[in-house]
Amino acid sequence: MTEQLVIENVTFQYPGGDLPVLRNVSLSIEKGDFIAIMGSNGSGKSTLCKLFNGLIPHYYVGDFSGKVTVNGLVTTEHKVAELSQNVGYVYQDFENQLVSPRVLDDASFAPLNYGYPDYKEKGKTALDLVGLYGHDDEFIWQLSGGQKHLLALAGILSLDPDVLIIDEPVAQLDPAHAEETYRILKRLNEKYGKTIIVIEHHTEFIADFCKHVVLMDKGEVVWKKKTEDGLREVDQLLKRQIYPPQVTQAAYSINPDDKGILPIHLDEAMAYFSHPMTASAAESMVKSEQSESIIQMEEVSFSYKTINRSKKQVLQHINLDIHKGDLIALVGNNGAGKSSLMRLITGLSKPESGHVFVKGLDTKKQSPEHLADLVTYIYQNPEEMFIEDSVRKDVEFFLKARNIPNYKAIVDDILEAYDLTHLQERDSRLMSGGQQRRASLAIGVAMNPSVILLDEPTANLDIATRKHITKLIGTLKEHVEAVVIATHDMQLVAEWASRIIVLHEGQIIHDGDRESVFQNQSLLDVAGLKAPQILQLSKRLNLSPLAYTVQDFVQAVQREEATHGIHPQTIG
Repeated sequence: MTEQLVIENVTFQYPGGDLPVLRNVSLSIEKGDFIAIMGSNGSGKSTLCKLFNGLIPHYYVGDFSGKVTVNGLVTTEHKVAELSQNVGYVYQDFENQLVSPRVLDDASFAPLNYGYPDYKEKGKTALDLVGLYGHDDEFIWQLSGGQKHLLALAGILSLDPDVLIIDEPVAQLDPAHAEETYRILKRLNEKYGKTIIVIEHHTEFIADFCKHVVLMDKGEVVWKKKTEDGLREVDQLLKRQIYPPQVTQAAYSINPDDKGILPIHLDEAMAYFSHPMTASAAESMVKSEQSESIIQMEEVSFSYKTINRSKKQVLQHINLDIHKGDLIALVGNNGAGKSSLMRLITGLSKPESGHVFVKGLDTKKQSPEHLADLVTYIYQNPEEMFIEDSVRKDVEFFLKARNIPNYKAIVDDILEAYDLTHLQERDSRLMSGGQQRRASLAIGVAMNPSVILLDEPTANLDIATRKHITKLIGTLKEHVEAVVIATHDMQLVAEWASRIIVLHEGQIIHDGDRESVFQNQSLLDVAGLKAPQILQLSKRLNLSPLAYTVQDFVQAVQREEATHGIHPQTIG
């Protein structure tokens, strides 16, 4: 195949950096490939991809050496504007790429600014390619998160580049929109011949859609392999805190000597674990007796006026009680109303009709400042939690404002609990995503509320950091009376939640435990949800009770093996 992108011996160091972010990197990518770049946070993935459209070294200046060639063009000899017609880039914070108020205007922005007379047609064609039909005249803010992501993709497709780079394509999407995004990328690759490069932590998507995978570590390319070969390098991946698909992890845990035949897809796992299993897995979560209600929502509806004065209904006739001890996962499609529901609890938004009571206080009659003593809302973007110029000052801000005695000792304990002591003098805004998330949790705990609300606490994090944050979230119940999390992370939901509330089009369509949700396929389909891969495998194998984690599944298989003396792979 034809080499389309070639990196030769590139080293790059940002200004003021102590060490190079890229170290003597060489890599070639063939035309028509669909390739994933893997690596832990800080391994150099995004920096590597910024070489291809010339942002490095033209925009991000620094110490640069080596050579990068794109479609025969040496990037140091051509401007970013010229290279952008060859390479399109959708960034992780894709909403910053949306620059016009209406959908078609935004999709047509790039060809308009390049002077193409048929810029509108190019924009319409790009919208069709990503499936955004009939939205031309809608305002950007009317779109769901998934639709905004597709619009950012349409914006770069309007110039018809040969290469598409997408940084964390599913990080902020519900499972249904995540799957849709990858299906669109697959069609662009197979039908239109686009070379697709994704920076991705979700190895199940890599297994299902990518042809090759690159592993990066500490600014170096460790290897480039076919996807099936790369994902079976379990030792090398786990060493770098990268987790292969759950079915691969399970098979490897049971028999690490099976490296060459480890399953990476669900169908392969069905064949690998072909012996029917009925051994008991993890016990279902114990349902606690319903305790004191601390939040009540009675016939709550919420809407806002659009720019053309029409009303946009967000929540309709919500009736909900949150009890002491509840660990609630709030799930549903992008735009289902999850964040709006939580903002109503904080008093930042007021209901259009109905009432919200927090510890007996009607939020319509209370200021958000007063309710902040009872409810803490931790935003999806941790930077919105940072006020001061250091972690310590951010964590102690609320305590000082409320004149809490002995607050310094309280802050010391919280910093220690969230592994922030060594970072306490750092500016919170300049830390990594995982560090920022720990700091935002510490700020919430320091406020000593009755209820903590978290909006997408594991979004935009690599899998290892997500696991760490999940453990920290598990400790919140020691500090507060109830925790509510709005999330698309189904593994977090399966492992942590004692109660799952499913929202769809502004209404609660289900309120129950994990068994009632994940065993109801029609509910999952309506709400755009998808069970974790290991749970899907458990259901297909008729495992009873179901395994919700890799550890649960492995224990069930090992019990079966101990009972019957049969390794699952030996059954034909």
